Amino acid sequence: MYSLAQELQISALGIACNHAIPPEVINTYQQWIDAEKHGEMAYMAKYKEIRLNPQGLLPGTQSIIVAAFNYHSPIKTPSDNPQFAAYSLGDDYHEVVRERLSLLASFIQEKWGGVTRVCVDTAPIFERYWAQQAGVGFIGRNKMLIVPQIGSYVFIGIILSSVEFQPDEPCTLNCMGCNACIRHCPGKAISLNGPIDARKCHSYLSIEYRGDLPDDLDLGNRVYGCDVCQSVCPHNLNVPTTNIAEFLPRKEILNLTHDDIDTMTQEEFSRIFRHSAIKRTKLAGLQRNNRHCSKK
Repeated sequence: MYSLAQELQISALGIACNHAIPPEVINTYQQWIDAEKHGEMAYMAKYKEIRLNPQGLLPGTQSIIVAAFNYHSPIKTPSDNPQFAAYSLGDDYHEVVRERLSLLASFIQEKWGGVTRVCVDTAPIFERYWAQQAGVGFIGRNKMLIVPQIGSYVFIGIILSSVEFQPDEPCTLNCMGCNACIRHCPGKAISLNGPIDARKCHSYLSIEYRGDLPDDLDLGNRVYGCDVCQSVCPHNLNVPTTNIAEFLPRKEILNLTHDDIDTMTQEEFSRIFRHSAIKRTKLAGLQRNNRHCSKK
């Protein structure tokens, strides 16, 4: 399994045995929902029973196999151009990660039998909790998964399996507590001990939120997502570049100007962002965000 994982350019792979999620994890999540800090992401409050037990996604789940894919690239958008979150500059990770994990899942079924299910971001499962339990990494102050020596520029993918594999030891490392992400968060969405307040998060506001943005909201130069909490994190210093070509930034996106976005047609949007995560915000959302950039 691990040999094929290397061939598939999986940066870190770990296995956790399916078990009851601790009450403190559940309570923290429910308090976040009850405080409405998930904003308008209504789907986060749904399918609670499934979130608590992956058996709801795959009956008979014994093992939870967690994979982390590095997407870091030193290629940056020109500073005067609209800034897109680094994860969105290449091909849509849902497609890339699912394709690779499907190959690994097929291998697992052929070699060990049982049934599998691949989950990439859209399934109701506590991905970062299981990543920590599988020994893949730990959760930072900004609630990002941080993989030792790899950093937080990673995509998480999960394979549920009905085969009982030997689990890895949970990751016991912790955030170094420099609080750089708290100090530099432009929306002040990150707190010392509490959860992220999505309603203040510029990534949430520019991607997930569908309404009119507050008149006084200044997105700086960011039109899709926000990487500030990652860019200031010491765990992301000197991290390796991805070996997955599909995750490398597309030149056409890097070279877009604010004027290009203002005058973009639906046909151009569909062509430029084909097989891109950016299509999630739709053209109207991208142009809305562009209007809130003070550095145009």
